Amino acid sequence: MMKRKEFMLGAVAGLTLAAAATAGGVVDWPSAQAGPVAGVSGRLAPSAGASGLAFAPPQGAPLSFADIVQQVAPAVVQIDVETPVTRGPGGVVQIPGTPFRIPIPQPEEGEEPLTSQGAGSGFFISGDGYIVTNNHVVANATKITVTLSDGRELEARLVGGDVPTDLAVLKVNGADFPFVTFEEGAQPRVGDWVVAVGNPFGLGGTATAGIVSAQGRNQVDPTTPYTDYMQIDAAINRGNSGGPTFDIYGRVIGVNTAIYSQTGGSVGIGFAIPASVAKPITDQLMRGGRVERGYVGLGLRTLSPEQWEALGQPRDFDGALVESVTAGAPAAQAGAEIGDYLVGVNGEAVENGTDATRRVGAARPGDTIRLEVIRDGRRRTLNVRSGTRPSESELLAENGRNGGPAAPVQPPAVQGEAVEGLSLAPLTSALRSRYEIPDNVSGVVITAVAPRTAAARRGFEPGFVITQANNRAVASAADFRAVIAAARQAGRPSVLLFVRTPQGTATVLLELAEE
Repeated sequence: MMKRKEFMLGAVAGLTLAAAATAGGVVDWPSAQAGPVAGVSGRLAPSAGASGLAFAPPQGAPLSFADIVQQVAPAVVQIDVETPVTRGPGGVVQIPGTPFRIPIPQPEEGEEPLTSQGAGSGFFISGDGYIVTNNHVVANATKITVTLSDGRELEARLVGGDVPTDLAVLKVNGADFPFVTFEEGAQPRVGDWVVAVGNPFGLGGTATAGIVSAQGRNQVDPTTPYTDYMQIDAAINRGNSGGPTFDIYGRVIGVNTAIYSQTGGSVGIGFAIPASVAKPITDQLMRGGRVERGYVGLGLRTLSPEQWEALGQPRDFDGALVESVTAGAPAAQAGAEIGDYLVGVNGEAVENGTDATRRVGAARPGDTIRLEVIRDGRRRTLNVRSGTRPSESELLAENGRNGGPAAPVQPPAVQGEAVEGLSLAPLTSALRSRYEIPDNVSGVVITAVAPRTAAARRGFEPGFVITQANNRAVASAADFRAVIAAARQAGRPSVLLFVRTPQGTATVLLELAEE
């Protein structure tokens, strides 16, 4: 499970989250004054060292990392934040990563609102005080304090943040700060050495070393669809978020962001935003405080080889399934439909939904985007005038994926026609009321699920609505049975279903029972 952000509440410490904000100790720092840090200012250009070996490792092992850490460490900062505490239902707050909740008293009249404290890392990217960090470190912060490597504290302001890449830029007043630069030209390879510097557990400047373990990890966080993360095994922990990943030449090749952990501590699987992604985003944030992306209003699903096979396509089919079309959005106006296969954007083939999302996002608002889709076996081109991508919270609300309270316990299921372990019934007014199904949803409703069947293993529940099966609309058990029969006749072992649930739309592969 991916773990990123946490905050300390009162005396509660050690929350089981990872690579994100964490409360630090109380330190009495010298008074804040802008200017050189530890006697160093300007761009840091690490030298090759007295030996002139350019930090080239000897056979099978690196040289000491001490020289390179000493040269780049002055650019790395600790970031402390204060954020408001939001009282949940019943006046309690859920402690992140635990089953525990603690009561939060309502502030009395005249009292300051309750706040929580957290910390992360960052680094100077220019000599005039611009600092790069993770957006989740500073999101919703009411106060941001930056501690330099020489102990000085400076107040910082948020210039801008970008949720889809989890990057943010801060600004402190002053000049002649030591800074480092992103390396875009020389791409690190799997097996290359890396050094991570940051503020784990609020301890202050800490350096760890490891290698690049993998590239192109694009399923680390569903809220960051524009990032293929670099995986590293250098130890990063809570509080390292926003700190730099260096190569052995002192070049910034990534921004430490997340870890994979079931305990909250490092297990050698960390993720960094590559410099090739971070630099253009932070440049835009420094110029205008926000990033604008193209938007067409399609919900895309990357299918597995088995799911493409269920739709009668090759297992290695490249493209994405259009799972939803936002009403009134540019793609809807251009004629896009649920069930289309999106296979190209502006004449370039797309591999999957993530690839398509990035290509659309690269367009500027107002540009014309050519979407190539396959519908009913025929290729079509849709000319779409790009809009501006809404915020991630707006998209979640728009697509109904933000969930809600648990559904109430339902009374015993009504009767329905049994097909593949599912009892199915047409949508009537009574069933819509019973399962709180909106009037604009069409399909066949599940009224019961047989135990020990493929449908039960897939998590189907009464109240779910099957809207399509193998790209065919279904409104009755007979429609669904016809799709099953066609799949069996074609020799396919499963069918792909579009299912409306209380939490949103899901795409589910249902294996067919042996006859």
